Amino acid sequence: MDMELLSPAGSPACALAAFDAGADAVYAGLSKFNARERGENFTPDMMKKIVDYAHAHSKKVYLTLNTLLREAELPELLETLDIIDDIAPDGVLVQDLGVLRLAREYYPDLILHGSTQMGFHNSAGLQMAEKLGLSRVVLERQITMEELAAIRKQTRLELEVFVHGSLCCSLSGVCLFSSYLGGWSGNRGKCKQPCRRRYFSKQGNGFFFSPQDLAAIELLPQLRKIGVQSLKIEGRLRQPDYVTNTVAAYRMMLDCPEKDFAAALPEARNLLSKGCGRRWSHGFYTMDSAKELIKSDAVGAAGLRVGTVEAVMDNGFGLTAQKRIHIGDRMRIQPASGDDGVALTVTKMFVNNTQSKYARPGQKVFVCCDKMVSFNGSVFKIGESFPDYTRRLEALPARKTQVELKLTLSQNSLDIKVLNAPFAPCSVPLTLSQAEKHPVDSARILSAFAESDSADFALASSSSVDIDGSYFFPAAELKQIRRDFWKAFHAAVKPETVFSNRVCALDKFRIDYMAIRPLPDNGEFLRETVAMKPNGAEPADRHAVRADNIFDLNKLSQEAILPEFCPEAKLPSLKKAVTSAIASGIRRFRITSLYGFALFDDTSELFLCASAPLPVCNSAAVMELADFGCSRIMAHIEMSKDDILALRNKSVLEVECFRLGRPSLLTTRAKIPFAGEFSDARGNRFELRFEKSSGLSRIFPVKVVSIPRLPGIYDFYDLRNANWKNSDTETFNLESQWL
Repeated sequence: MDMELLSPAGSPACALAAFDAGADAVYAGLSKFNARERGENFTPDMMKKIVDYAHAHSKKVYLTLNTLLREAELPELLETLDIIDDIAPDGVLVQDLGVLRLAREYYPDLILHGSTQMGFHNSAGLQMAEKLGLSRVVLERQITMEELAAIRKQTRLELEVFVHGSLCCSLSGVCLFSSYLGGWSGNRGKCKQPCRRRYFSKQGNGFFFSPQDLAAIELLPQLRKIGVQSLKIEGRLRQPDYVTNTVAAYRMMLDCPEKDFAAALPEARNLLSKGCGRRWSHGFYTMDSAKELIKSDAVGAAGLRVGTVEAVMDNGFGLTAQKRIHIGDRMRIQPASGDDGVALTVTKMFVNNTQSKYARPGQKVFVCCDKMVSFNGSVFKIGESFPDYTRRLEALPARKTQVELKLTLSQNSLDIKVLNAPFAPCSVPLTLSQAEKHPVDSARILSAFAESDSADFALASSSSVDIDGSYFFPAAELKQIRRDFWKAFHAAVKPETVFSNRVCALDKFRIDYMAIRPLPDNGEFLRETVAMKPNGAEPADRHAVRADNIFDLNKLSQEAILPEFCPEAKLPSLKKAVTSAIASGIRRFRITSLYGFALFDDTSELFLCASAPLPVCNSAAVMELADFGCSRIMAHIEMSKDDILALRNKSVLEVECFRLGRPSLLTTRAKIPFAGEFSDARGNRFELRFEKSSGLSRIFPVKVVSIPRLPGIYDFYDLRNANWKNSDTETFNLESQWL
């Protein structure tokens, strides 16, 4: 089976580098609503050029739209979807259920892929993905090879998996760590990578949450055997040199005959080593690798260590080179604290007080720069010089105006109708004979009309042909008709007069959005609450509905909470637990991940609540969940007060919020080398807990999240790790802006 090699493209230059090195496809984003907003990204015009370039070379481009959106951003989202529809990529990656719903409803020609941020990790989740209209799913990075093989047997969807690059410590789409430490949400493309920092505990200090990089090149034969469609390389924040070397290495091994695979690996590894990443691992693909993934004594920064800052001056810094350094190399200087370091490109340096283009190991080097560098900071090379792609990018032709045709062929005529321009329909008389062999088909006619002979116009991919019989159509005659049509069209129509049906989609959205009728809100404080109580203690509100883990139900339980992560092997037992709960009289269920909805055959008599960590941020997402039988949603815990109230004012379902508790900030299958309390360099305190039953480790804040009651919104109390007597509290992002 031919597996697609999918490369990151954080910039147009990276896209060209990827295609040059042998990538079958790239994934890239516009400036907003993508999970790597810190990258260079693309303008719409440049994205069109790259898509056209890719298609001309039989390659593909997938566009990322994979962040969570607040209610106020939905109108801008539709404008972005309108731009994307015009770009016409080969697929669009989404995370937010609201984005998915709006794209599917107003731009049905877009092919939608489920981002890894959606957290699909078992076959029940992929059942939901099919119902959501996704054609491909990027699986959770923390599933094992055995789980992947089992999932593959249960779905017809295309599966995309990561094979190389940096790993997040947390399960995808549920990390709140960066947001908690300053509002910079990883779920909105603004992660500050707190997992890469140094932390302090009574059991020692270290980089407790910084995993090694993934390098699954040795596992390609297994992935091919399993039947994975696409192999994804991480790195949209990286430069063309990384893309070139990494893609070339994987291309080499994908094209390598099986009998020569082992012999070719050393050369591929040598190419990968030029990527200046962290130590390699098999990630979570094997349990043994997951156990060794965290090396707490390894600095969280990526790159090849080349020295330590020994002197700092206004115009640069000095070090003794441990590895070769060259003009054009990119460096990051990591402070001893483990906090984010500055990055720079070496444009001028001195070796032993003489200006030089390179430095050898052991030489004294002074690197000129105007950035603040920490004394005693570790200097890492994170990239090497690469070719200048400016001229090639400037030479890419602008996209021609797309003309949509409706062609109808009969024995006596070819009728031509232009669907998106002021051009009168025309009919060309014909006298065609019945075809004995090789009748003309729609593909041949469209191929002929695609040769527009125009610098301004091109045939739109949405054009179509209807043929009412089996005819022989002489090639010369078809060619002449095409020439006559485009000549007449070019003379009569200017590019600016060609219109798009997308205008109708925008207008329809505005009308539909204004027509949304949310649940009535009388402005009162609602009395029903849901509480998770430790060890059967009395709830803070004696009228509260008691919620318990579905595997810990007892005679006092009124609501069952499904786990946010359920490995494939444990799905049968979870399904059995759901059936047993219903049989025992439980009618309320709390769904914390999309896969949970697939566990219910009939929801008509049940009360389902979509709850953290499943993020619900806007009314479009609420409507999507309503279609799956939801009765209530929990507003995403990262949201500000204004965002929560804006959601409530447009929600067609009941809304609740996380009023009290200690939410999980990071959840992982990786083995963390300690447990208990720890802190960061700024004095923020946390607690790490390992749950043996699930094999998951979770980070909780020591401070309790406690927010005031909001009008028209139900309350949820998580009293497992908190109580009403806690005085050390905070409000997360409630009073600030969710970034």
